[in-house]
Amino acid sequence: MAILEDNKSKANVTTDMVKEQVVTFESGNEMAAMAAAQINYHIMGYFPITPSTEVAQYLDMMKARGEHDIKLIPADGEHGSAGICYGAAATGARVFNATSANGLLYMIEQLPVQAGTRFPMVMNLVTRSVSGPLDIRGDHSDLYYALNTGWVILTAKTPQAVYDMNIMALKIAEHSKVRLPVIVAYDGFFTSHQKRKVEFFKDRKVVQEFVGECPTDYSFARDPKKPVTIGAHMDGNDLMSNHFQQSEAIYRAGEVYQEVAAEYAKLSGREYSVLDLYKMEDADVALFLLNSAGESAKDVADKLRKQGIKAGVISPNIIRPFPAKEIREALKNVKALLVGERADSYGANGPNLTHEVKSALQEDKQNQTVVLSRVFGLGGKDFYADDAEAFFNMAIEAKDKGYAEKPFDYYGHVPGTPEKVLKPVIEPQHGDAYKTGLIQVTQDEETHKLKVKIPPLRALTAKPKRLASGHGACPGCGIFGGLELFFKGIEGDVVVLYQTGCAYVTTTAYPYSSHKQTMIHNLFQNGAATLSGTVEAFLELKRRGEIEVAEDATFVMITGDGGMDIGMGSAIGTALRGHHLIMLEYDNEGYMNTGSQMSYSTPLGHMTSTSSIGKTQKGKTFHHKDTAQIMASTNIPYVFTGVEAFPQDLLKKAAKAQWYAQNVGTVYGKILIACPLNWKSDDRYGNVIVEAAVNSNFFPLYEVEQGETTITYDPEAKKKKIPVSEWLKYMGKTKHLLKEDNKHLLEEFEVEVDRRWQKLKAKHETPLL
Repeated sequence: MAILEDNKSKANVTTDMVKEQVVTFESGNEMAAMAAAQINYHIMGYFPITPSTEVAQYLDMMKARGEHDIKLIPADGEHGSAGICYGAAATGARVFNATSANGLLYMIEQLPVQAGTRFPMVMNLVTRSVSGPLDIRGDHSDLYYALNTGWVILTAKTPQAVYDMNIMALKIAEHSKVRLPVIVAYDGFFTSHQKRKVEFFKDRKVVQEFVGECPTDYSFARDPKKPVTIGAHMDGNDLMSNHFQQSEAIYRAGEVYQEVAAEYAKLSGREYSVLDLYKMEDADVALFLLNSAGESAKDVADKLRKQGIKAGVISPNIIRPFPAKEIREALKNVKALLVGERADSYGANGPNLTHEVKSALQEDKQNQTVVLSRVFGLGGKDFYADDAEAFFNMAIEAKDKGYAEKPFDYYGHVPGTPEKVLKPVIEPQHGDAYKTGLIQVTQDEETHKLKVKIPPLRALTAKPKRLASGHGACPGCGIFGGLELFFKGIEGDVVVLYQTGCAYVTTTAYPYSSHKQTMIHNLFQNGAATLSGTVEAFLELKRRGEIEVAEDATFVMITGDGGMDIGMGSAIGTALRGHHLIMLEYDNEGYMNTGSQMSYSTPLGHMTSTSSIGKTQKGKTFHHKDTAQIMASTNIPYVFTGVEAFPQDLLKKAAKAQWYAQNVGTVYGKILIACPLNWKSDDRYGNVIVEAAVNSNFFPLYEVEQGETTITYDPEAKKKKIPVSEWLKYMGKTKHLLKEDNKHLLEEFEVEVDRRWQKLKAKHETPLL
């Protein structure tokens, strides 16, 4: 079979040494999953985040087909996924993970723990811009946060390299001289999603024999009869020695990498030297570029060579440990080097790798290389051949002058001009436009509960929408119908915080916004805490007389798309503190903004992209989380559920929510909304589906007011009760539950729905429960 020249250098092996491989066209994410499946890790703890989500999705699909035995554990957030992985690694299991951007930052507290206690694992970092502002496309700002975590870091330029380095990474991580976790970093969307020609081993035994048996000669917590203590705190002397040993191990990882790469070359025919050197034999100008950008620059180097310019490209395959010795050797005769980096180290006059290259060259007193630094490609900004040529021209100019006029700069930024300042397309709406005087809320003197009078729905249609038309939601999306109906019950000004999710990403894309009143964004895990700070700042500024307002605004946090998984801790903390705000969850039963992954609100047996249907798996394996009951247990004054299909019910609850938020404390509300795209349902049937969810008792309508539960709509009393199967038939994601061979799963789901309904009825009938 042919030998791939992935790094433009042929492995020093003969064809007959190479094991049989299959040629295909796949993406980097697919190849990461392929490598993990062939290794057959014990555990993957994961949480979906673009663009790494596909790795878990592919593994879940393969799991459903019976192609591997990896236990896939969906975490409540990236911090949780890192904890799952650490616990599994400490037990002696082989462990795998994948993340991106803010996901890496959310788990970063755990990364030095894993490295410092020396437990191996492999994590794919599908590099992406770190917010804010939010941008889901690829740069290296997340990767640079990982540089000081103590993990070995390999960099993969192509989907082929992603596959190969994932296999090499485990062998390096578990090597007796290393025993450290390893990151395989590759470019989000450039490498993760673009399909390229790749080869993978036909027989997974080749991969498993290469990585070897899972080591057991270590202090793992795997045998209760051999007790160990892991992670004991240390004083300064011991910690100094511990970190010295860790430092020595990561430098040894550089040597082990070369050994493993040479061994792997014999199996695959693909060589991954420490540095990928292209036309560097006699180069006097060169570019230093990480990952996919290095591939783009090679064609330009060829073009310049034809013009008589000795141009070359350097791209490292490993950056932790940093290959200082190899860089000194490669730059021995280079007159000028431009280091291009997809991240910055703010205020340091150049990003991380620039300073590390310069530091490496200082050790060579004979070296006269002029080093320039340019930050480029942030937020996925494309890097074309013309850009690489511009980089080379900067290096050529520095070579000719013997110095760089501007050693550090950004490349490709566009300076703003005052005359082009953005002007609002939509006039912001004042609170008076949202006052109708038609909604009346009074408090009963005896029960202290609220009484609400609302007009016929048509009387509120003149009330302006809080969101302008022109958002980018999918056809049939239930979010905005549900939110707008809820807001019809809110009088006056609102300040709204949207956690990341469909409602946010479809209404704000700079320089556009669909929001007519103040909107703040923060990430899934911290929305409630952020808005609590906003509320308290507003009240304190008002108390001090630093702002004057006739009436207080109503503060509302909008969450959904799994935000009450990763954001649960923040929400509970906010509720316990009792801030004057409303937390409103739109429940679409999954992480829809990242492609319909399973969330804890996904019901039992429902299909998502990470709860696939196959011969060994029939959708989600555990029951959905009841967030309304969880929030009610925090003893906040008002909790409610609602749906757009019962508008009068939802309007009354919105009015109550506003009164309690302004006068007493925290409110939580949950509205079920349809997601036709990912529920695989007809766009027209959104209201029909959520109404059926209510009438089947899956999503009961009730409120918990001052600790007392009241069912506000009883399908049984109204003689509207339908079987759960009648609701499920509308959605493609649940059609398999209606088949005879899955009858047991449907029955289990029906029993749980009824159990929760009976408990709710008991609370309704007995106020003290």
